[in-house]
Amino acid sequence: MHLIRTLLRLLIGGLFIGHGTQKLFGWFGGYGPDGTGQFFESIGLRPGRQKAMIAGASEAGGGALLAAGLFTPIAGTLLTAVMAQAIRTLKMDKGPFAQDGGWELEALFAAAALSFVEIGPGPLSLDHMLGIEKSGTGWALLALAAGVAGPSLVVGSGDAAAEQPAPAA
Repeated sequence: MHLIRTLLRLLIGGLFIGHGTQKLFGWFGGYGPDGTGQFFESIGLRPGRQKAMIAGASEAGGGALLAAGLFTPIAGTLLTAVMAQAIRTLKMDKGPFAQDGGWELEALFAAAALSFVEIGPGPLSLDHMLGIEKSGTGWALLALAAGVAGPSLVVGSGDAAAEQPAPAA
């Protein structure tokens, strides 16, 4: 069980690192902060480049933390936040199934990240080796709540700032 948990944590964390670096650096066929930012602007996430950098850092950073099994509740929160925002912004109106452009994969990735918060990253993790492991249902519910609520605060603050009129010179 410890080996499979570790491999799954590495897989999910690694995939998130890949998605984040697509946004941050244009790696793995990504569009980088400018291209992703333009896309974000087109779907109403403004300022787009800033939101792309936040999303990319959350994915890459959360994925790295998850893969290492370090600060696992923070990793779960960051990854849930990115997936919750993707569902809200792009997927909610399409239903659950991926073939219809729905939200099932984002929900699965968030649930997988949160499962490590509940069960812990395992003995082959930095949390365990450093003696700082925090896990359990309470931590998972806290990570879920912060992951769902957090993007609304970040996205809302950027939208308000983007709509402010420029000061007169």
